[in-house]
Amino acid sequence: MALRSILSILLIVGFASCSKKSSSKNTSQATGWKIDSKKSSKKQEAGPGLVFVEGGTFTMGKVEDDVMHDWNNTPTQQHVQSFYMDETEVTNAMYLQYIDYTKKVTPPTEELYKDVYNGVVPDTLVWRNRLGYNETMTNNYLRHPSYSEYPVVGVNWIQAVEFAKWRTDRVNEALLEKNGYLKKNAKTLDVTADANFSTETYLNSPTSVYGGDPQIVLPGKYADKKGGIKTPKAGKNGKVVTPTNIYAQRSSGILLPEYRLPTEAEWEYAAAADVGQREYNIYKGQKKYPWSGSYTRSGKRQSKGDQLANFKQGNGDYGGIAGWSDDGADITNKVKSYPANDFGLYDMAGNVAEWVMDVYRPIIDNESNDFNYFRGNQYTKNKIGKDGKVDIIGKDSIQYATLSNGKRVATSLPGQIAQVPVDENETYLRQNFDKSDNTNYRDGDKQSTRYFNFGDSETDTKNAKEGQNMYNAPRHNVSVDSLGNMVRKYDKNNKRTTLIDDNVRVYKGGSWRDRAYWLDPAQRRYFPQDMATDYIGFRCAMSKVGAKSEKRKSARN
Repeated sequence: MALRSILSILLIVGFASCSKKSSSKNTSQATGWKIDSKKSSKKQEAGPGLVFVEGGTFTMGKVEDDVMHDWNNTPTQQHVQSFYMDETEVTNAMYLQYIDYTKKVTPPTEELYKDVYNGVVPDTLVWRNRLGYNETMTNNYLRHPSYSEYPVVGVNWIQAVEFAKWRTDRVNEALLEKNGYLKKNAKTLDVTADANFSTETYLNSPTSVYGGDPQIVLPGKYADKKGGIKTPKAGKNGKVVTPTNIYAQRSSGILLPEYRLPTEAEWEYAAAADVGQREYNIYKGQKKYPWSGSYTRSGKRQSKGDQLANFKQGNGDYGGIAGWSDDGADITNKVKSYPANDFGLYDMAGNVAEWVMDVYRPIIDNESNDFNYFRGNQYTKNKIGKDGKVDIIGKDSIQYATLSNGKRVATSLPGQIAQVPVDENETYLRQNFDKSDNTNYRDGDKQSTRYFNFGDSETDTKNAKEGQNMYNAPRHNVSVDSLGNMVRKYDKNNKRTTLIDDNVRVYKGGSWRDRAYWLDPAQRRYFPQDMATDYIGFRCAMSKVGAKSEKRKSARN
């Protein structure tokens, strides 16, 4: 009996040791092959300016008041994946960095880049009013240091998207430099229009960024003191193995996902911050504003009576009477002037309203999807040249979006990879999507209209016959004649029935110009994506990769 027990113990120890060996860091659990033991899972770090927003389920579109009777925010249950969001709105100081960088890299003094710079600068004329004197803001709001920490305005939706792209590249550029993959200070000293950095270009063709200069694009841990590749040491068998994967990749865990505008669902979820109302696995009540309670004034002893946001109190009352101000501001106010919500986000009500990614439609279609809801997906892929390599945009092939007022905004710059719509190679026999542009899916495509016959082949709503579109919005046209002059054609058709089309975007939150009604996170409005105002700004978001939560929590909170 004793002998049998001893043998059993030895067998258990043997199996345990075998199991321990098989799970060695140097051995693949899938194949048993030896792998690079230095690779390890990395937790995503929050990018500059971002705070973590843990995702969850919430009721989207639920408002306490609906005096406008818009019928465009029917409550639906949605689930939002965890993400990061800017702690504050993008400020004038932040946006001026973008302007200054653009001016340096693509100088407006060169005819080739004139429209690049002009397309970046906000429209400062948004402050003008026919019966109001606002020239001080027109001339000073963007650049005067007194307004540096105020939210940027006069930025249209397209410009906000391009800022987010620029920010992505600058942040990842700095991370690569920090980890030894780029020469120090190249981002400021060596960058030109012909030799610059793009995150996607680096991931697809590392030696194409910075014009392929090997003194700038470095092989990380394999770099020698002169910037070249270290001569690898011979192994035990005397063979020298040339290192591979010498540049950073997605698998390196160094580069962050892209900065972008938040979706409408993300913005509303983050603004409501119902997490502050959580008791075990339920929300105790629905918030009317980003803070608890049904009033816009603070009930805390230290700040009792203070307004919790910057908004219009009433006709002719933007900031109270002289000597004591209701909210401390008459126009916008410095960011962080009011308390943060339960996610640590500032000014999610008041100050400026904010652009989100979504194309506007009156109804949120939760029957089709209730996870990370977003309308406006346009799937693209990298353009591949005849040589089988990615097609990188040169200075002579800059792509622009021409706005309805004739202004041009650069959407693809030198050094970036040209994009083309996905085609049948990606969509054939798929169930989850079947074309590149999904903006009008179930609301605006031909099947959505009363003119659709099931026997007809599907055609895009943009090519539908006049009067048979679901959204019969004005179609202004801007073109360039043979002499290079801008020709603007304003649509004067009196049969237009709506302002909704594929180029209007949702904006959320009340602003300094709005009454308290619009401070409710669930309220939603729309505005043309190529137009700007003095009351709409924006903030950026970033998707989270990995786990839903960042730390373990108790059941209570």
